[in-house]
Amino acid sequence: MADTQAVESGQAPGTPEAAEQPEKEPKSVRVVMLALMVAMMLAMLDNMIVGTAMPTIVGELGGLEHLSWVVTAYTLATAAATPLWGKLGDMYGRKGAFMTSIVIFLAGSALSGMAQDMGQLIGFRAIQGLGAGGLMVGVMAIIGDLVPPRERGKYQGMMAGVMALAMIGGPLVGGTITDNWGWRWAFYINLPLGVVALAAISAVLHLPKKRNKTRIDYLGAALLTLGITSIVLVTTWGGSQYAWTSARIMELIAIGVVALIGFVFWQTKAAEPVLPLHIFRSRNFTLMSIIGFIVGFVMFGATLFLPLYQQSVQGASATNSGLLLLPMLGAMLVTSMIAGRVTTSTGRYKVFPLVGGVLLTVGLYLLSTMDTGTTRFTSGVYMAVVGLGMGCLMQITMLVAQNSVEMKDMGVASSSTTLFRTLGSSFGVAIMGALFNDRVKNVMAERAGAVGSKVTEQSAQLDAKSLAKLPAAAREAYQHAVSAGTHSAFLLGAVVAVLVLVAAIFVKEVPLRGAPQQAGESDEAAPMPVVEAV
Repeated sequence: MADTQAVESGQAPGTPEAAEQPEKEPKSVRVVMLALMVAMMLAMLDNMIVGTAMPTIVGELGGLEHLSWVVTAYTLATAAATPLWGKLGDMYGRKGAFMTSIVIFLAGSALSGMAQDMGQLIGFRAIQGLGAGGLMVGVMAIIGDLVPPRERGKYQGMMAGVMALAMIGGPLVGGTITDNWGWRWAFYINLPLGVVALAAISAVLHLPKKRNKTRIDYLGAALLTLGITSIVLVTTWGGSQYAWTSARIMELIAIGVVALIGFVFWQTKAAEPVLPLHIFRSRNFTLMSIIGFIVGFVMFGATLFLPLYQQSVQGASATNSGLLLLPMLGAMLVTSMIAGRVTTSTGRYKVFPLVGGVLLTVGLYLLSTMDTGTTRFTSGVYMAVVGLGMGCLMQITMLVAQNSVEMKDMGVASSSTTLFRTLGSSFGVAIMGALFNDRVKNVMAERAGAVGSKVTEQSAQLDAKSLAKLPAAAREAYQHAVSAGTHSAFLLGAVVAVLVLVAAIFVKEVPLRGAPQQAGESDEAAPMPVVEAV
């Protein structure tokens, strides 16, 4: 296929502003895409590597009681910063905002590697999360600036490949680094990759500079951050550190609801809102936000419980836990790239969320039928069906969302879509996790009596070492309990996934900008990009 390049600046071709933009060679576009893939890898790989290194980190630094905050601090900072990075890119220029986010992420990585106690590590992980919030948003928004929607699918398919690679290779890389170099290199490994991405972006990425004298909406940013933080804490703590009906959880829910209501009200008054509500007037954008939320809900739930099922019930090795997801992630990668190519060549995309909704629902239902006798081959086939469904949805949601807004809102569109997926993952892990844990404890009590209740008193998820110490009868009971727990979790996922299909039915197939016009068609309000085929 011919190499393509595009520059979308918010100005129509032929205007002086468009004429002043430097043309890029296809090689430069490829170098930029490579740098963006490295940045995406940084964002996706970090949590996977650090998760594997956590037992070693706790062994050296202590502070086991604060272990969850190492992940929570990063997640909170990432979620809260995501919409802010998108808006900053829209207001002051994409390149500067993106490079700043990389620098902050690298600074947090270096400091995390030098942490001397758990408190320092938690604080430095929060800094790292602030930068991470801008990485994925920056990648998607820059692709939106460089490539017209008609050509964008194939590049976003490549990004889906990076995500799949990170999820598969992260645990393996993390284990190797920790065993051979020490846990601090789980953070230091980000530095050379980040420097490469910075150098490439600085040298070859040329986007129109923006100057916006409007003040940042600090009140809107504060209200949104407070609301998101409360939501994430509710989904993180609820059912684990605090009971769902506890005073602390109720307080957080109340704070979150009040903050978000105040945020929505203020966005109608602010001169330069953090999240312009007019973008939700687009039916397609709103539908893509809903679909993105649901994809996050089921995807992260699946990646959490599938390895647990295969290790506990099917006796798979925890060391290669990333490889256990290969059928799902491989199918997702292939389908994402095919969807991108088809969208690029035909300009049609509605079929993908429709097919994706069906496959996702069917795949999750099949996973819910697994029991103690399900073979690895059978579970692999079921995972592949889920992967095919996610591959139809992962990048198409971003593509359609970006095509539904004007160029000036490209950043907030990208950040909003990313944010909804992040919030979906928080809710998915919390709700599916609560259902799983409750089911496991009940089945253990039924099958193993007082011994079963004692085994799962602290946690319904046992590591390999704890599982090996159980008597044979208790171990068998736990395998049945995990099967029952995954049945409930995946059945819930299948029910929720039906909403993807419902939302997809109402998607309107608006022609992608950059697609060849048919006779009699008029230009859309958004400017057409400059495209040069080589």
